Amino acid sequence: MPYWAVLLFDCGVVLCSHFLLYTMDHGIRATWASLGAVLVTLIIYLIPYVVGFRLFHTYSGVMRYSSFVDLYRVGMATVVGFAFDILIHLLPAHGIFMVVRTRELLFGWLLTTMLLFAVRILMKYLFEQVRGAGSRRRVFIYGTKAGGMALAKSIRMETTSGFQLQGFVSDSNDMPGHMLQGVKVYPNDENLVANMRARRATAILISPLKTERFMANEKMADRLMEAGIRIYTPNLAQQWDGKSDISMSQLREVEIEDLLPREEIQVDLDAVANLLRGRRILITGSAGSIGSEMVRQIAHWEPSQLILIDQAETPQHDVRLMMARDFGGIKCATIVCDIAHKSRMESIFAQYRPEYVFHAAAYKHVPMMEDNPSEAVQNNIEGTRVLADLAVKYGVKKFVMISTDKAVNPTNVMGCSKRICEIYVQSLDKAIKDGHVAGETQFVTTRFGNVLGSNGSVIPLFKEQIKKGGPVTVTHPDIIRFFMLIPEACKLVLEAGTMGHGGEIFVFDMGKPVKIADLARRMITLSGAKNVEVKFTGLRDGEKLYEEVLNDAEITKPTFNKKIKIAQVREYDYDEVNGWLDELLAISRQYDNMETVRKMKQIVPEYKSQHSVYQQLDV
Repeated sequence: MPYWAVLLFDCGVVLCSHFLLYTMDHGIRATWASLGAVLVTLIIYLIPYVVGFRLFHTYSGVMRYSSFVDLYRVGMATVVGFAFDILIHLLPAHGIFMVVRTRELLFGWLLTTMLLFAVRILMKYLFEQVRGAGSRRRVFIYGTKAGGMALAKSIRMETTSGFQLQGFVSDSNDMPGHMLQGVKVYPNDENLVANMRARRATAILISPLKTERFMANEKMADRLMEAGIRIYTPNLAQQWDGKSDISMSQLREVEIEDLLPREEIQVDLDAVANLLRGRRILITGSAGSIGSEMVRQIAHWEPSQLILIDQAETPQHDVRLMMARDFGGIKCATIVCDIAHKSRMESIFAQYRPEYVFHAAAYKHVPMMEDNPSEAVQNNIEGTRVLADLAVKYGVKKFVMISTDKAVNPTNVMGCSKRICEIYVQSLDKAIKDGHVAGETQFVTTRFGNVLGSNGSVIPLFKEQIKKGGPVTVTHPDIIRFFMLIPEACKLVLEAGTMGHGGEIFVFDMGKPVKIADLARRMITLSGAKNVEVKFTGLRDGEKLYEEVLNDAEITKPTFNKKIKIAQVREYDYDEVNGWLDELLAISRQYDNMETVRKMKQIVPEYKSQHSVYQQLDV
């Protein structure tokens, strides 16, 4: 209704309430005999109520969305009307005024207030019942405290929410059986799915205060997914403050990445920010999944300049647009080039003089590098050596190299190439500290496993296969992997890289390993797809059943973060390593795959090929 219609309706309620009380007090005959004077008198007494309605804008709210705030305004408006009516009542009667008793004003005010409340509550209830009879999804809310109440309020207030609340779920023992906002509270037990089905609920909303607990409760998540119940969580940019509203538009459906077992990672970002703020920072591989996330995180700390390098033109252009859009105040150079192109890289270092280098560029796909070992040498190894040497020459304070768990006891070309990179930068750091090489650069290596959502990750592949109806291909029923979110991995890289003193290989606690076959089945269940099978295709060239983070001969030392440890590894002589790399690079330029890999195995004796043509070299 338009606002004037609401105002007229409320005025009618005031008149009817007071007329009813006057009639009950004076009798029908007396009221009818002086009806005109009675109506004029009641209109006079209505004016203060109109003033109250105007002061508190009671007519501006939409009745079917009435809230406690709207009822409060109505109550205050009627209090104003009643107070002024008492003042009028105390004035001497003049002419047309009828004698109105104080109790009539009092009970008239009470009846008016109750009717105005009742009408709004009834309108809201009827609207919700009618709307609920449509196509809205019936849902439960997990959480009965502030977060759950905020979700429930949004469901009732937002016309486009698409949800109808049917119940709450509580972990506590004292809440189940009680009623909240007109619906029942159920226990979080093995009967949860049955209780939801009894109420025909097909989805559950997770309170922002319960998100971490839910993600850690694999049994609850599995029960809900197997029953086909959709799971929604608030996608909040920052941690919820416990007070602000939660819009239904902020909800997103849970994805498999949310349900992987892992602990929350705590990083001292203030210390990292203090070191990088106002610095010139060069990032290689800036268009990749890890590199681009590092760009975003570092940009928040306001470096004086970012120098971003990648040879993939289109993704690098996307990074350029992102920087212009989100961090327009930061000076940024986006450069397309090959890190192994020494003269080009030297011109970049000479022009920009970076103070910190984060080296994420690498060829990393295992099967591709099995077929192209010469490219792995020339890009991964020689590219790293070019960057490291230039970092020393141009006085870079710290050089952080991103390695991989595949460098531990490598079974493939890619992993071995990254192990050789580790050996080179460690030997160079030692040579600087021993005074054999002039320089001040500290070289730090960070080593971790698979990151969710990265280019080449199994999860995007599985999603695509499920969308096409399957099958979902897994190489082996027993293959396991460690997983970490890209933002988490980058935070650990930044903390380890900036806190390290040079020469360390930092290894990350990747949490619990995940069986890939189980991951595939959970993704199929979560998607709701039917008749999608998991097909085992056999291990690929160079692939392990499980990844290691440390070599058998290595031990670790604790650090400033319980999730980060330092691997103690064999030290190498810099001149000897340099000679090995010269020979390896020369062999790689002949593009003889077998001879290239033979030399890599000489440099890294623990490199034993698996499911690969290069196994003959291990005999």
